[in-house]
Amino acid sequence: MTVATLSQVLQPALKNGYAVAGLVTLGWEDMCAYVAAAEAENTPVILQAGPGCREHTPVPVLGKMLRYLAESASVPVVVHLDHGYSKDECSQGIDSGFTSVMFDGSRKPLSQNIAETAAIAELARAAGVSCEGEIGFVGYADGEASNGTDPNEAAQFARETGVDAMAISVGNVHLQEQKSDGLDLQRIQAIEALTDVPLVIHGGSGVPVEQRLMLAASTSICKFNIGTELRMAFGAALRESVGCDTGRFDRNSILKDTIDPVTDATRQVLRSMGFAGKNE
Repeated sequence: MTVATLSQVLQPALKNGYAVAGLVTLGWEDMCAYVAAAEAENTPVILQAGPGCREHTPVPVLGKMLRYLAESASVPVVVHLDHGYSKDECSQGIDSGFTSVMFDGSRKPLSQNIAETAAIAELARAAGVSCEGEIGFVGYADGEASNGTDPNEAAQFARETGVDAMAISVGNVHLQEQKSDGLDLQRIQAIEALTDVPLVIHGGSGVPVEQRLMLAASTSICKFNIGTELRMAFGAALRESVGCDTGRFDRNSILKDTIDPVTDATRQVLRSMGFAGKNE
């Protein structure tokens, strides 16, 4: 069995100077592609079910799907519930077989975020599950603006919540289709100087590949969440599949054509985590 918790894959990453990709899943085809890519690259991977995925498929069903893939894989696979917004939501994930939950209290006042995250981290620990929290708010492209992480608040958050990983806002943005100029290195350095918790970058698709490699090797950033660039690869493959034979109507046949292109795109993402040649 290769099912892993978030802590089990991030602590070696922190020690050995690489990162692990948190890949946003939306359906069976991309889940299969992500695991195939991780096996081809011989790297651990985190399969993430975020709010959009959970709107489409119930959490208990997702737990079964993702656990099946994780248990069949030849590399460590984390089954991660991303952006849970309540204790009940995270608890359902734990009960459904997820090995990691991320509670997002980043829109709440600091004291409330700490209290609620700490309660969920304690719940997760009791079940042998990891917990990720977020301090500072990561905004959305063409949407809500970011609120950068305050280093002192990050230190307090890590200390008082006991989270296994901490998502931070340092110039990263969700749903960004184009690469940015890069993250705020000074803010990252200030945060990691005050805490030794593995750091997480949400909105990793917008981070230049060269900077991903550099940050993975030289900072406490151990996890990049990648969704948009792989959804774009899926969309391009789906359009190609539909367009090549307009008389074809079987959805299984059409969707199957997306797996290889998404696998190839995912392999490129995994190579930007800096794992190659580094052993746990």
